[in-house]
Amino acid sequence: MTTCYVPADAAARSVGADEVAAALAAIDGVRVVRTGSRGMLWCEPLVEVDTPAGRVGYGPVTPADAGALAQLGGTEPDAESPLRPAYLGLVERQPFLAAQRRLTTARLGVVDPSDLADYEQHGGWAGLRRALTLAPDAVIAEVTASGLRGRGGAGFPSGVKWATVANAAGSEKYVCANGDEGDSGTYADRMLIEGDPFALIEGMLIAGYAVGAHTGVVYLRSEYPDAIATLGRAVESARTAGILGPDVLGSSFAFEVDVRVGAGAYICGEETSMLESIEGRRAEVRAKPPIPALHGLFGRPTVVNNILTLATVPTILADGGAAYAAHGTDRSRGTQVFQLAGNVARGGLVEVDFGVTVRELVEGFGGGTRSGRPVRAVQLGGPLGGFLPASALDLPMDYEALAAAGFMLGHGGIVVFDDTVDMARQARFAMEFCVKESCGKCTPCRIGSQRGMESLDRFLAGADPARELPILERICTTMANGSLCAMGQLTPMPVRSALTHFPEDFAGGWR
Repeated sequence: MTTCYVPADAAARSVGADEVAAALAAIDGVRVVRTGSRGMLWCEPLVEVDTPAGRVGYGPVTPADAGALAQLGGTEPDAESPLRPAYLGLVERQPFLAAQRRLTTARLGVVDPSDLADYEQHGGWAGLRRALTLAPDAVIAEVTASGLRGRGGAGFPSGVKWATVANAAGSEKYVCANGDEGDSGTYADRMLIEGDPFALIEGMLIAGYAVGAHTGVVYLRSEYPDAIATLGRAVESARTAGILGPDVLGSSFAFEVDVRVGAGAYICGEETSMLESIEGRRAEVRAKPPIPALHGLFGRPTVVNNILTLATVPTILADGGAAYAAHGTDRSRGTQVFQLAGNVARGGLVEVDFGVTVRELVEGFGGGTRSGRPVRAVQLGGPLGGFLPASALDLPMDYEALAAAGFMLGHGGIVVFDDTVDMARQARFAMEFCVKESCGKCTPCRIGSQRGMESLDRFLAGADPARELPILERICTTMANGSLCAMGQLTPMPVRSALTHFPEDFAGGWR
């Protein structure tokens, strides 16, 4: 019996992975296991064949390749074989994977996301089991020692947030996992849920035990139907196995997980807007204080972490906070999951230590532009992140270095542009994005983005830059200083970075 592993990840399915899996399953002697994606998206559909030496990969493949692939059984095709270009050899030795340090994403593409036994065989539940032997404050101490910071973009120390919730008054507390992954060029949350959902569940269980919460809520966007279905099945499996419920792993600790689906509003990536949506109201930002750690879901103390943050916690508890903190830089500890998108030759998911340079990611892992033209700009941190010029590609990717240079890490999204990009139009897109996605609660964001888009439209139509650009700068200042949340505060970042680093696209810029 030949075992073939085929991703059921949404990205792989979009390019024919289901059809490839069906063609392989129809062949006698072939067993097909559906996994998540390894993150080598340019190779999808990727098929891995189990061999005594390890998993051998072929990709991309088509349903028509199924017969020949089954016959090869993981061996190298000859020079005349149509599968020769698709042959990758041992997948773990692929430079794209071998150069990574996969801690949070170690099981992606390896395990069957629906199989509890497979998850446990690959280290699952070790962190939870250790956590349940410790006092709750000792669990928080491990998270604090790890240096883990929020991977959703804010970078707030997770241990401090957990301690605040643990020490808050109230018999009822919550853990909320924010999976409203709306940034363009980001997909790590989706990939993790579709490929390793039990890691998220385990992280939520540990968080709940540490802070005294007995209910967890995962908030996902409706645009992720595969992730919603995969997580739903995982929750039911964990409940049936006694991992969720009134007696977690026989510990007397009770914890349940509820999956909520939002309508796809970008603003729900902001924690208080997400809480409003869960509570059944229009997704609008809440004024802070009070902070959600003290007055969160239904007015109760609430841990709000993003998917990657919570999925990292099991590794920290299994190996110890000090082991995780040994990676990364001085204040940016551990690893970050980066996502390469845009005009890039090898788009995909990369987990490496903090401190890697943009150049290493874009040119090393990504292989430069897909068009073959020079890189002109790289947008860091999503649609509201700044545009980094090619001259600054050696900038280290950590919270402090990016902040000092006027950029932000965000959720780890990296969007690449070649030298044909019009940066004035990219700046206009940022304002348009805010117009469409603003919750509308505060005037600087709601009106400022509209006026900013109108200003850029006038500029693009030939208006005098000497008149128009100072207007745009005043709008950006008002939005940055007066908006209620990061949506309006950050919208000026891509506009200003485009003007600063690419003034030639703005008739010399405002300087």
